[in-house]
Amino acid sequence: MYAIIDSRGRQYKVAVGKTVRFDRGPYEPGAVVSLDKVLAIVDGVNTICGTPYVTGARVLAQAVGNEKSKKVLVYKQRPRKVYRKMRGHRQPFTILKINDIRLEVDSGS
Repeated sequence: MYAIIDSRGRQYKVAVGKTVRFDRGPYEPGAVVSLDKVLAIVDGVNTICGTPYVTGARVLAQAVGNEKSKKVLVYKQRPRKVYRKMRGHRQPFTILKINDIRLEVDSGS
């Protein structure tokens, strides 16, 4: 069973027990996070797609920690000029461990 979720404009494929690297969020290590923007849930042969989100679905995760990725070097140079510039960037991210994928069905009145 896995789910496709939307988090801050990006889509992630998550499964129970897996760890996923998200863009840095306001999550402290050890905090329980509830992700409500579930786009689709796939359970074997059953697929539930949302329009745009699945109603009553959410993914429960626990924040493991905040880290930075490897450094990416950006080098600029103009031809035939004495212009060289090198900058580095390390993108911050949050590691979330997926604990549960829930689909709460509304019985209706």
